[in-house]
Amino acid sequence: MSNLVAGKLAFVTGAGSGIGRAVCRVLAREGAQVIATDQNIKTAEETVSTLTGTGHLSLEIDVSSSQSVDNVLKKTLDTFAKPPTIVVNSAGITRDNFLLKLDENDFDRVLQVNLRGTFLVIQKIVNILIEAKQSNGTSIVNMGSIIGKFGNIGQVNYGASKAGVENITKTAAAEFGKFGVRVNTVLPGFISTPMTDVVPDKIKEIFMNKIALRRLGKPEEVAELVLFLASDRSSYINGASIEITGGMN
Repeated sequence: MSNLVAGKLAFVTGAGSGIGRAVCRVLAREGAQVIATDQNIKTAEETVSTLTGTGHLSLEIDVSSSQSVDNVLKKTLDTFAKPPTIVVNSAGITRDNFLLKLDENDFDRVLQVNLRGTFLVIQKIVNILIEAKQSNGTSIVNMGSIIGKFGNIGQVNYGASKAGVENITKTAAAEFGKFGVRVNTVLPGFISTPMTDVVPDKIKEIFMNKIALRRLGKPEEVAELVLFLASDRSSYINGASIEITGGMN
């Protein structure tokens, strides 16, 4: 076993399902200790119960709340006595509707979780890392979406939030390079998760015809890319957006 991230502490948001859960499993398999955080603590606990190795932690988080992020990071430091040097921002929600019908609260909520949440987690963790002089070799991986690049009918809020995540990544990479912190975005296409399970079959078929591989992606396939970006194997990849779409056009 290569154990690509052995001895590292990984902090994953949205860890209770889908891509976030798959990321936790892959990082644990490769030797990391994992802090699985989710707004649904039960699902985070379920994730931890399936992980390889010991010493993992599940915590409840609302990434859009500054205080919640602070509390979770305090518990992390109390438990592990060191800050995480792998950070995966996978928490995300959708509130889909056509632009002309979209409720402004639904617009705001998606940006609060997907965009503000990513910003808060990065800001707070990197501040702790720099203060502790342990920032060198840190990798932050943000979950964007191919929708952030091309937009999508009924997803004006989601697409805008994910385009923003990509821009946060580029800015953070430019600002944090001198501290030895790398920041990258993964842009999944149509991945089979609870989030896509609710998409009507008709729409799925339209997407399937746009995918060269003619199938949905698996969360595990995205997780393997996240693992690569989290590990030292990708030591010169920084500020990048990497598509994982099965060849979507």
